[in-house]
Amino acid sequence: MTYEKIQITKADGLATLTLNSPDRLNAVSRKMIAELKTCWEDLAADGSVRAVLLTGAGRGFCAGADLADPDREKGEVADSGAALEKFFNPVIRLMRSIPKPIVAAVNGPAAGVGMSFALAADIAVAAKSATFLQAFARIGLLPDGGSTWFLPRLVGEQRARALAMLAPQITAQQAKDWGLIWDVVEDGELMKSANELARRLADGPTMSLARIKEAMGRASGNTLSQQLDVERDFQRELGRSEDFKEGVAAFLAKRKPAFKGK
Repeated sequence: MTYEKIQITKADGLATLTLNSPDRLNAVSRKMIAELKTCWEDLAADGSVRAVLLTGAGRGFCAGADLADPDREKGEVADSGAALEKFFNPVIRLMRSIPKPIVAAVNGPAAGVGMSFALAADIAVAAKSATFLQAFARIGLLPDGGSTWFLPRLVGEQRARALAMLAPQITAQQAKDWGLIWDVVEDGELMKSANELARRLADGPTMSLARIKEAMGRASGNTLSQQLDVERDFQRELGRSEDFKEGVAAFLAKRKPAFKGK
């Protein structure tokens, strides 16, 4: 499929999804979010894709929702909740439910829902010059894109409330120190590092990674006893997989495993 506001490439099990509106720091228009929804649905269904790398074109990762988008209201009374339900929430749900690891390469400012996209990824790596901002309170809104769920779990209640209410812009290093992202690298090394990380995941034990993602997604709503049952059931399934057999064989032979995702 041909897209206007995003780009997608697929090679050897790795899909690279690039937000592509660099003149607006990849602010999310109605066109972009509709394309993102279609693209994530395609990636979820494509058995050849084993991992996804998400980044932005130009000098920004994503500046949040495009408030100047000409398609934003189309003469109707603004309903921000309806916009979330129709456009944004399905994308976040797809990112969290897709049985494939997502690496976010945050190459510049990540603000508003753009920061939510980074938090919704499984692993986020940022350029040293990147910044993060929960901008919503600055215009009289509250964080969306799942950020009111992500933030307290990642940084604790106090920092989450301060990030949301005071809307400070924080550095990539602060984001790492607080546990919002996995790593910070020099600007010129970002895409190399993120690609290496995403490639490692794409070459990894696909079923294992999918079940890790699902198990951790269930954990926040489970008791310890319920989560132990999840681990039991998933471990039983994975223990019968070809990838487990290959992993053990490679370990015993002291060689690199060749996982097939089976």
